[in-house]
Amino acid sequence: MEESLLQKITAFKEEVHKAVVGYDEIIEGLLIALISGGHVLIEGVPGIAKTLLAKSFAQALSLSFSRVQFTPDLVPSDITGTSIFDSKTGRFSFKEGPVFTNVLLADEINRAPPKVQSALLECMQEKRVTVDGNSHPLPEPFFVIATENPIEMEGVYPLPEAQVDRFMFKLIMKYPSRDEEKIMLSKYVSRDIPVVSPVLSSEDLMRIKELVGMVTMVPKVFDYILDIVDATRKDERVMLGASPRASLQIALASKARAMIKGRNYVSPSDVKAIVPHVLRHRIMLKPEAELEGVKVDNLVLELLDKTPIPKLV
Repeated sequence: MEESLLQKITAFKEEVHKAVVGYDEIIEGLLIALISGGHVLIEGVPGIAKTLLAKSFAQALSLSFSRVQFTPDLVPSDITGTSIFDSKTGRFSFKEGPVFTNVLLADEINRAPPKVQSALLECMQEKRVTVDGNSHPLPEPFFVIATENPIEMEGVYPLPEAQVDRFMFKLIMKYPSRDEEKIMLSKYVSRDIPVVSPVLSSEDLMRIKELVGMVTMVPKVFDYILDIVDATRKDERVMLGASPRASLQIALASKARAMIKGRNYVSPSDVKAIVPHVLRHRIMLKPEAELEGVKVDNLVLELLDKTPIPKLV
């Protein structure tokens, strides 16, 4: 791993921390998903700086940023764009929507109706927009950070399984610690509003992705990933286990984590760190297990503990 890039990655995290106190795991998760070509779903209650985090993340990476507040009255063209007739030229021209950006914050995504969610699904999967039969490529990189409120039940549209599966990670953003909240208060009450500056350039991101591709993964680690995923399918409390896409995304994200940790090989520790983020939104429990109080996160950790860790020496 190139020392200069490792230093820049460290500086990038410090730069985001100027605006957002704490949440180290969330920031690292966003970076890993971005350089792995995935998208992220963040679950958290209102008022814990999800929007500020996403905006600061984009700023520190020299990337463009757009935010869409998802509401029940939204229509697909509100996010993708639309064709507008120009009376002077007698032709239709395409007006780009907010998805034409590098980092898109889809705020409260589960408030949008199914047609809007379907339009965003094409953007996430195909990285293009189709309007009136014409295809328009999205910028590179195109990274979606979607948020949902875990306690909101009224006026929401549950995300289809196909769309949930398109998110590489589901990250849980909890309340900050008391000390972290105190630091945040001292910054903003004193009006010492921090300015986040670009640290990593588009060239740096391209080079990081190249280095991720060079990270090796031995057969024992492949088997470790498959053992974990297979365990989710065989557990008697599980109605729907993790798909092959989950296996692939664990592998890709593990390579990215190894790279930002300064290694050119994947270790079992990378896999263990990644697995909860990849699996928590891909496992469906049986109703009787839910009634007994089984939680998906606890189940995943239990399966991790039971799966033998391979020795690479």
